[in-house]
Amino acid sequence: MFKNLVDLTEPICQAIDSAKADMTIFDSSGIEAYVTENNPKYANRIIKQLKAYANAMGFDKNYDPYKAAYHSMPPHAASNKDIKQLYVDGHFCYVYKIGIVTNGLGIVRHLNLYNQSFLDAHPELIPNKKTDSPDEDKAIHDARLLIPTLTDFFKAHPLINPKTFLGDAAFDSAYVYQSLLTGDTFNRSHFEKAYIPLNSRSKIISEYTVNEDGIPCCPKDASLPMKPEGVLTTRNGIQKYKFVCPKMIWDYDVETQKSHPKCTCENPCTSGKCGRMIYIYPEQNLRAYPGTLRGTNDWDETYKIRTTVERSINHFKDSFCLAGRKTQNEKTLHADLILSGITQLITVVLADKIHKHQYIRSLKPLLA
Repeated sequence: MFKNLVDLTEPICQAIDSAKADMTIFDSSGIEAYVTENNPKYANRIIKQLKAYANAMGFDKNYDPYKAAYHSMPPHAASNKDIKQLYVDGHFCYVYKIGIVTNGLGIVRHLNLYNQSFLDAHPELIPNKKTDSPDEDKAIHDARLLIPTLTDFFKAHPLINPKTFLGDAAFDSAYVYQSLLTGDTFNRSHFEKAYIPLNSRSKIISEYTVNEDGIPCCPKDASLPMKPEGVLTTRNGIQKYKFVCPKMIWDYDVETQKSHPKCTCENPCTSGKCGRMIYIYPEQNLRAYPGTLRGTNDWDETYKIRTTVERSINHFKDSFCLAGRKTQNEKTLHADLILSGITQLITVVLADKIHKHQYIRSLKPLLA
């Protein structure tokens, strides 16, 4: 029923906002199970013991008791090995990990419970060894889950063909960009754009001097990014970005009534009247140029939409009462997850029938 409702609501989403309906956003979270390890006293006791031990041993300020606590905690609940440890919303907990795919409107398109059945269906997902960094572990795990999740999504809905992917910095890896933007990874046409922030720990490698957004800079002054002048397409259909000198202006000639490029740099790096020009082929570095340019207004305005998936997760947990369940039964939690998705999609159908599209994600005002 959930899968059928996804297909049924796709034309509705396209009619409301086709640009946002053509977006795919993925994020993961966890549904806390009713186990002893989720009692706040459990983690606090371990952290308190580690702090006392650090004081007794005279450790310096670089010692982090929270990371040490994470490393010393068991990877799963004692009562159920399928309830895994995770660092969610700033606290340690033992959860069933879930994944949710929405469009730019925040309407759910796909749901996954990452249980043993999912792992059996995707044997390439070999479990990673836990490190001392919970945030890094989550980022690595999310990046590895993305492609299998999207593969299942497109297999279930072959007629849904979004063109834009949005995700957080956890997906900033060469493998992810290659899978999203090229080839036939999902047995369908690939994404055209991927809005993924760069991970601060990894810089862009380029033959040019580039800033943190991958924009080439003036050869004589790295603080001056060159100006993007759009995307050009060669005769072979290959796209390339054009960047011009940051001090290039368009000079208007009154006699000819035409504008011509003119370099106003006092110390030009080239003899050309137009100044330095750089052409970059995105396919040579998809991580730096994933079909769009970072640091532009288009990037900033589009990437803001990614938060809709986080709001949908909170909506599922709070409004649909996924959080705070007094159970550790996997089938019950999985059923509740699917029922939450069905509830949201039925809300979309009802809002469309009464021509109140502003209520597609608001069940209470719709009922009122």
